[in-house]
Amino acid sequence: MPLINNDAEHDPNRILPLDYDWARDYYQAGVNNNWVPEEIPMQDDISQWNGTALSDAERQLVEWNLGFFSTAESLTANNIVLALYEYVTAPECRQYLLRQAYEEAIHTDTFIYCCDSLGFDPDYLYGMYERVPSIEEKDEFVVNLTRAINRPDFTIDTEDDVREFLRDLVGFYVIMEGVFFYAGFAMMLGLKRQNKMVGIGQQFEYIMRDESLHVGFGVDLINEIRAENPGVWTDEFGDEVTDLITEAVELEKLYAYEACPDEILGMSAEQFAEYVEHVADRRLGQLDLPEQYGTDNPFPWMSEQVDLNKEKNFFETQVTEYQSGGSLDW
Repeated sequence: MPLINNDAEHDPNRILPLDYDWARDYYQAGVNNNWVPEEIPMQDDISQWNGTALSDAERQLVEWNLGFFSTAESLTANNIVLALYEYVTAPECRQYLLRQAYEEAIHTDTFIYCCDSLGFDPDYLYGMYERVPSIEEKDEFVVNLTRAINRPDFTIDTEDDVREFLRDLVGFYVIMEGVFFYAGFAMMLGLKRQNKMVGIGQQFEYIMRDESLHVGFGVDLINEIRAENPGVWTDEFGDEVTDLITEAVELEKLYAYEACPDEILGMSAEQFAEYVEHVADRRLGQLDLPEQYGTDNPFPWMSEQVDLNKEKNFFETQVTEYQSGGSLDW
């Protein structure tokens, strides 16, 4: 198990020669997508937030998404630094994990920037996961899925251990970053398309670009571990993973209906729920599991932001969509 086992096959302090070129590709793509939130002006957002440009439903949508993401990004960063990094010992994969941890810090800083710009009470914004049941349920679902690698006595010695580790990776990368984030992305980018909260919308665009790389890396990490441990991913375990993803979809759909109770400029809660199903089928396909929904994408304009199909062949062609600095051409 060279990818996740600290044995003689891998010296974690020696990155060359590379064994996993794909991990290096993700690192370089992340570097080329570098940005910081302070590069994005917020004055128009502040004026809209303090004025009458937004309906009550739109204001709730903004608050709930800022509230969910503000704590979710911290949960993600803690998982990488305090748990995942210990068990993934291939040095080129660790290099990307460090890059991802930096990006999670940028995302966390983004919500500090938004909170300060819009004048939120920090206790109000950062305590939303304790007050909004659908946000709390999503957070708790992921925490429960990543308990194995957070145990002080957890080791990777047997096939059952590897299976536990894979379950946690599915919870962390596929469900948290690959499903739970995407209804919020669609909501905030939908507002931006209507010239509302454009600064925050642009920051969500940058975050979504980062998260697409995170999900891609996580899926490739999972599939590499499967290839190196062929007896671990059984049909029964595949069924378990499918059940976890479909349960996550139900939680995300509940969040969509509560965060967006009324139709907002042509976007309805039903469409956000359909989009989550569409994304979930994409995630299942990435894990070579059967689709469960067959739902068309209700927001084809989302493909203009980060095409889900582009995630599939991202590393089959030369990367041209990314530029250094925070002035990406969308």
